[in-house]
Amino acid sequence: MLELKNISFQVNDENDKDKEILKNINLTIQERFVAVTGPNGGGKSTLAKMIAGIIKPTGGQILLDGRDITDMSITERARAGVSFAFQQPVRFKGLTVRDLITLAAGKSISVSEACSYLSEVGLCAKDYIGREVNASLSGGELKRIEIAMVIARGTRLSIFDEPEAGIDLWSFNNLIQVFEELHKKINGSILIISHQERILNIADKIIVLANGEVSAVGTREEVMPTLLRTSEACSTLMDKIV
Repeated sequence: MLELKNISFQVNDENDKDKEILKNINLTIQERFVAVTGPNGGGKSTLAKMIAGIIKPTGGQILLDGRDITDMSITERARAGVSFAFQQPVRFKGLTVRDLITLAAGKSISVSEACSYLSEVGLCAKDYIGREVNASLSGGELKRIEIAMVIARGTRLSIFDEPEAGIDLWSFNNLIQVFEELHKKINGSILIISHQERILNIADKIIVLANGEVSAVGTREEVMPTLLRTSEACSTLMDKIV
């Protein structure tokens, strides 16, 4: 279970004034699949990076299964059971897909074991297991390989920051199928930052973050109707402007 207690984050703007990115965030995350959504600039990616340990809060406390991880580095949090997938997966020249999955597993695994992780994300293992992680792989392929790494790690908390960004519709449809299957099998929690309705529809809990604050939290049945009405209102307004 992840607990955020009075989490805040401030930076100095160009005028050397304090700017609040996150304001007094209080959340408990224990469901299997949790989606964080909201308008651009609302603090979603900042929150994800803070949970992963990439940046540290300027106030508040982060607990994982009752353990205070607030001051832990990203490496220490990874050891504690937190994994993070970036919007743009990193390409590692010289490393093969098998190398990455083995590193993620944290132990020596057989080719068949590595192949099974690729199969779980819908990739033909024999076509990918020996490939180098370079520019020959598409964004959609990289993201599915990154998910295979998360599965291999078996962490208690897996964080995905807008996994749909920068991929085509075909890749997105495949990505949705992967998350639907992962939702059934995951032994822990997935926290995913997304604007996509199809991703929100498979979430057990939806958190809406706007202006650095939690504006809504609940099940998809509770939150989605409000989100859809807001989206429709914004579309109508834009039509009038245009």
